[in-house]
Amino acid sequence: MALRTDLVLEGGGVRGFALVGAVQGLAEAGYGFVRVAGTSAGAVVAAVVAALGRAGEPLSRLADVAGTLEPSRIRERGRIGRALGPLGVLADVVSFLDDGGVADGRYLRDWLGGVLGDLGVATFGDLRLSGEAAEGVPEGRRWSLLVTATDVSRRRAARFPEDYPRYGLDPDAQRVVDAVTASAAIPAVIDPVRLRLPTGERVALLDGGLLSNYPITVFDRRDGVRPRWPTIGVRLDRPEDGPGAAPSRPVRGPVSLAVATLATLVDAADARVVDDPCVLDRTIAVPTGAVRATDFDLSAAQRRELLEAGALAARRFLARWDFERNLRTCRCAG
Repeated sequence: MALRTDLVLEGGGVRGFALVGAVQGLAEAGYGFVRVAGTSAGAVVAAVVAALGRAGEPLSRLADVAGTLEPSRIRERGRIGRALGPLGVLADVVSFLDDGGVADGRYLRDWLGGVLGDLGVATFGDLRLSGEAAEGVPEGRRWSLLVTATDVSRRRAARFPEDYPRYGLDPDAQRVVDAVTASAAIPAVIDPVRLRLPTGERVALLDGGLLSNYPITVFDRRDGVRPRWPTIGVRLDRPEDGPGAAPSRPVRGPVSLAVATLATLVDAADARVVDDPCVLDRTIAVPTGAVRATDFDLSAAQRRELLEAGALAARRFLARWDFERNLRTCRCAG
């Protein structure tokens, strides 16, 4: 691994194909990833990146793996929705009121579980850091993958696997796919993931983007010691006005209103962090045009455009990136 870095990937629904392009752009430039963190779609990509690393597989496989995902199937209805399918929108409303989402998340869980399983990853214990990569990292944070979720039962952010002990659970024994699908459970679209505790209590976990869609500081040192390598982040820019801006869309019915409201909250959640000059300096910002997070009917051409946009953004970032300058200016990044 010639050029080491930690990597943080923003959430963004189907726009996550742009994250894949950016990761591959970094890999082609010689970068390897020690730890990877992500939210929602970023968590999905991060999990595959960490699993490829664990298996010793080249990151050039990432785009091929992503290409096997069928975005339109992510929104497949759950049990109630399937039973009431002929009722159309009413079926979605009933599913939302009963389970908290229109889709049950089964397709994403099965797809990701299959990908990770083929790479020899089942639990977080399979992603334990060792050797030089683990040096200087607190014992409770020694994994190559970290995903963010929102615990709506206890009304707080959750970072897995490091937060599992707060629930009375052994981090190494927890399934990676469960944490990632919780992080990707878009409110009102995908059912919450229910985490069963040793006490018998069940807590509901949703999209980590509700509280932190771009956790860029998650790997930063707090002890004043010089970081051994940087942290680079990838976030997804969508123009709000002018050419290429996403057109406004009508909001009709409770599900549509819930999605629009939560999307607004997610977009605003990290505004202060994203605008920080030191964050901007270590961030690859990928323009994703008019594509929205919930555009599940993404065409093959749109996928290619997102991948290419990510790769181009990574190349442009690397052309001006200077880790030593970032350290002198910000004393962060790792």
